[in-house]
Amino acid sequence: MKAVVMAGGEGTRLRPMTANQPKPLLPVVNRPIMEHVLRLLKRHGLTETVVTVQFLAALVRSYFGDGDELGMRLHYATEDLPLGTAGSVKNAADKLRDDRFLVISGDALTDIDLSDMIRFHRENSALVTIGLTRVPNPLEFGIIIVDDQGRVQRFLEKPTWGQVFSDTVNTGIYVMEPEVLDEVAAGEAVDWSSDVFPRLLKRGAPIYGYVSDCYWEDVGTHESYMKAQADALSGRVDLDIGGFEMSPGIWVGEGAAVDPDAVLKGPLLIGDYVKIEAGAELREYTVLGSNAVVREGAFLHRAVVHDNVYIGPGVNLRGCVIGKNTDLMTGARIEENAVVGDECVIEAEAYVSSGVKVYPFKTVEAGAVVNTSVIWESRGQRSLFGPRGVSGLVNVEITPELCVRLASAYATTLKKGDRVITSRDSSRAARALKRAVISALTAGAIDVLDLEAMPLPVARFHTSRRPASGGIALRTTSGDPQSVDIVFMDSRGADLSPASQRKLERVFSRQEFRRAFPGEIGELSFPARAVEDYAQELLRYVDMTGVNDMKVVVDCAGGTSSLVLPTLLGRLGVEVLTVNARLDSASPTETLAERRRDLQRLSELVGSSRASFGVRFDPVGERIALVDEMGQLISEERALLVVLDLVAAERRRGRVALPVTTTRVAEQVCRFHGVQVEWTSTSLDALTTAAARPYMIFAGDGRGGFIVPEFGPTVDGLAVFLRLLGLVARTRLTLSQIDARIPEAKLLKRTVPTPWATKGAVMRSVIEAAEGFRLDTTDGVRVVGEDGRWALILPAASEPATDLWAEAHDFDTAQAFLDRWARIVERAAGT
Repeated sequence: MKAVVMAGGEGTRLRPMTANQPKPLLPVVNRPIMEHVLRLLKRHGLTETVVTVQFLAALVRSYFGDGDELGMRLHYATEDLPLGTAGSVKNAADKLRDDRFLVISGDALTDIDLSDMIRFHRENSALVTIGLTRVPNPLEFGIIIVDDQGRVQRFLEKPTWGQVFSDTVNTGIYVMEPEVLDEVAAGEAVDWSSDVFPRLLKRGAPIYGYVSDCYWEDVGTHESYMKAQADALSGRVDLDIGGFEMSPGIWVGEGAAVDPDAVLKGPLLIGDYVKIEAGAELREYTVLGSNAVVREGAFLHRAVVHDNVYIGPGVNLRGCVIGKNTDLMTGARIEENAVVGDECVIEAEAYVSSGVKVYPFKTVEAGAVVNTSVIWESRGQRSLFGPRGVSGLVNVEITPELCVRLASAYATTLKKGDRVITSRDSSRAARALKRAVISALTAGAIDVLDLEAMPLPVARFHTSRRPASGGIALRTTSGDPQSVDIVFMDSRGADLSPASQRKLERVFSRQEFRRAFPGEIGELSFPARAVEDYAQELLRYVDMTGVNDMKVVVDCAGGTSSLVLPTLLGRLGVEVLTVNARLDSASPTETLAERRRDLQRLSELVGSSRASFGVRFDPVGERIALVDEMGQLISEERALLVVLDLVAAERRRGRVALPVTTTRVAEQVCRFHGVQVEWTSTSLDALTTAAARPYMIFAGDGRGGFIVPEFGPTVDGLAVFLRLLGLVARTRLTLSQIDARIPEAKLLKRTVPTPWATKGAVMRSVIEAAEGFRLDTTDGVRVVGEDGRWALILPAASEPATDLWAEAHDFDTAQAFLDRWARIVERAAGT
């Protein structure tokens, strides 16, 4: 039986360590990761192996040769272009046709029992057996559900937290029968998990999952790389650590010279021919590569040092990685999570701060504090993007320098000469930061059309209609005048999809920005009729018949909607009482108390003026709050149902898109009017994608955000306001009457604190506890009972928490159902 080792990965997330060497050659306890994999194969009798190579293939071939030094026979299959996990194996098909074979990644550290996995495959007469393990954070892996016999039931590649239904993930280790290769097209990029396996599963092929409790670590990030070193030294993974164990947990390689007055506190590893002088101190989880020199007074703790590194007197290394052939001169200090690439010189007394990456072949001058020129400094977030875009404190977390790097990364994801729309709210901070954004975009060969201060819906409209390849808008964070949000848009004017966000993050983290040649610098222009064009198109698409005699009260909240409403309403002949119709650059957002105060004032004005209704826009014109003709504030949840009822009653057919967290009263409203509901995940990207589909007549997020699909697929407070004017004018009912005829929702919500490390286990516990219930995994896990009651369990995307919703025919039943699932979550989370 043969094995296939996939060794073509670039390891982009591990840069600068992989800037000039392939990921499989990265050393873990002084041996390449792939060497540990090959030794594991040999231990289980798999000595004939095909190695698939692509990125820097010559280095892999040169290091391992024909495998004779390891007692193996190695063959190589080279890809000219990346072919994916299945395509790379297909590329070696001529060597694999005669018998079943095993596929394993050359850049993951494991001690899985391959012999037992092969036995499991054979006894089940499987076509494919997938090696599985359980991990705390399954977001970067493919999650899989198997039944009691181990047969695979479901696949999902790289889910969001809302899609996590298990913490059992695909390790990329497979046992396969040779006929599987017939399912892979030759010369094309094909993946096992996203292309081949789902197709086989749909056909009913015998695909099994072998769940292993053995060690497995995908060494894909700097954190996992450091963790793998510590786990190897601690004995958590069964592998061969070279050298002699001179005392418990302290391994010393051949020819190493350690002065008796050096301080060693294991576990740690000292490589071959290392020299350590008196007074040097090496602490736990330190790994020294071959031929390193550690001078007197140096201090190393949890430091991973590659081959041929000189560590001068008094150097301090903590939790960092030092690339090969690098010199650290007297008194240099490298802090936690920093990475210094190969062949660098860090001169005397230089300081490389936490999280910094110094790329290969750089020199840091004596006494310098490195924090800008050769590094990317992490902002300390789990993800660059949050629910509102990229957010943070002005001039603390969101600085002009950060804006330049973000905009440069965004420009790099686009083509030279593309056009990007920029806009902002009325705040001074957004105005200053937008200038940095525009400079970076034009320097990246991107033409910029700047709308200056403009409602976000208008910016989205022009991004989709000009046309443009994308847009960037800056706005003050709602409720926090000290913070700002940077919103990145695609060519539809919608927020970037999760996949596009990850692409931008990769470019940002690697700091590999494209710069234009002098003749390619982008142009900056300012459209002359941005408001007029938006108003004209909006009035062309939205039915405004019958609105002439309407009377409404509008609160612009001191935001940019005041720039557009006069143009819109002036063409309609509507009687309007407008408040806060100004641009407030000093206070561009509001506190919760200020919002309540203004809503109370709006209610009083509507009641006293006998208006048909009142609307309050948010400061960027995206979301609205509604007040009925009686002066009563309509809650966000009820406002969604009221507007839905109005739209459905007039259209009488079509589809509406709603997030799964919406009350199922919405289904009753739609059913009454002959309209269908399409449920989406809670992400705004999912809602806008659904709104763009044919026959969509309405979409809303239940938080004051509404979409008018006939005009555009994005949230637009101005458009829904005009649509509401027409709907109310043509109906014989007031908003309060419509609200009164809609059944009351019995929907409850609760948040349970959940450590990041237990989120996957929580969702697995929910799946296991839901046996006998109907499940919906559109987003999170929705458990549906026979009597119509339901509960939704959804891991929060940006904080250590799990959100729960429950609904039933009465509040007591809903409360009991919510309590039941909250207890399951709390028990699994250990809270």
